[in-house]
Amino acid sequence: MAGLDQFDNPDIELDVLYGVNGLGESLPGWGRRAVSLVGEHGIPVALALLVVAAWFLVRRRADAHQAVAGTAWAGLAAGLAFLANAPIRDFVARPRPFVDHPDVAVLVSGKDGYSFVSDHASVAMAIAVALFLVHRVLGAVAFAFALLQGFARVLLGVHYPSDVIGGYALGTAVALLLAPLALAALTPLVRRCGTRRSLGWIARPPGAPRPAARATDLTEQQSRLAA
Repeated sequence: MAGLDQFDNPDIELDVLYGVNGLGESLPGWGRRAVSLVGEHGIPVALALLVVAAWFLVRRRADAHQAVAGTAWAGLAAGLAFLANAPIRDFVARPRPFVDHPDVAVLVSGKDGYSFVSDHASVAMAIAVALFLVHRVLGAVAFAFALLQGFARVLLGVHYPSDVIGGYALGTAVALLLAPLALAALTPLVRRCGTRRSLGWIARPPGAPRPAARATDLTEQQSRLAA
């Protein structure tokens, strides 16, 4: 049984693993199911909703075009962090904690891949860093969710603490290092969308004129009126 008796292990990382995982092991059945649901799906969904909330809040700012581009980058950075992790995970080929340590309590099923680095942690931190560049409050909330996500992965027994730290580093690197290039590409795209009548709702700074109807739209309107 994983618990306090494991803290005599000289490996500090294993001490942390057993300590945090022991908290999950001590939960009743319904508690384990709730933690599993939140740690596996709940926090990622909450982070996705934060991205949507950020877009809704920044799309009418004075710098709406760049801010919306930054919000879009939060979602794209998460995807790139996930993709970047694939070769790292296969190269390191670190087994899951419960493979080498059978006394670790596994609270979520189906985790048969490698352990380093944590996809959940890298994606969560990529979103948090990218959002913080756009909206400080929502970024701070996202950071809190990212920390909770990392704790949950260790609690569930599917990652070592260093897997989570590695995921944080990967997500931060992707979100920060590629941000200038991403914003340089996305900002003109968002600005161009703002010139189209059908897409002007994506980003419209205060005082910006509403996009004029295209000639084809006017022709269609005139045809309908004539009919």
